Amino acid sequence: MAEFQVVVGDPDTGNSYQFTVEGKEANRFIGKEIGDEVEGKLIGLDGYTLLLTGGSDIIGRQLNKEIKGSAPRKILITDKSGHKNSLRSGERKRIIVRGREISEQTSQINTVVSSKGKISIEDIVNSTEETEEESD
Repeated sequence: MAEFQVVVGDPDTGNSYQFTVEGKEANRFIGKEIGDEVEGKLIGLDGYTLLLTGGSDIIGRQLNKEIKGSAPRKILITDKSGHKNSLRSGERKRIIVRGREISEQTSQINTVVSSKGKISIEDIVNSTEETEEESD
């Protein structure tokens, strides 16, 4: 059974929020690709639409929007973009990345809000935290 950490970035406030998704809702993410839009209802954000912008797998390899499928591939990078260690001028490096499709090996999905709902994300997060505290 798939389980994902979904990170939602709110461009208006600059805040990001983390949600854990498992079960049926997590299975609905499988097969989606970077650049696709999903309903926020899958993670408890009713009325929101989220744009998939990236992610990483269980080991920490990043998803690459230029590679089809979900399999890991070796690519040659020549600039600093998307790599944690800076490259010097003229330097090239071969790294392993995953394709743009979300699979069961994906552990984190990065999203950004593309259309807002009626209630702010902060209010939704605070109300779910209060209900969890009451149930404990």
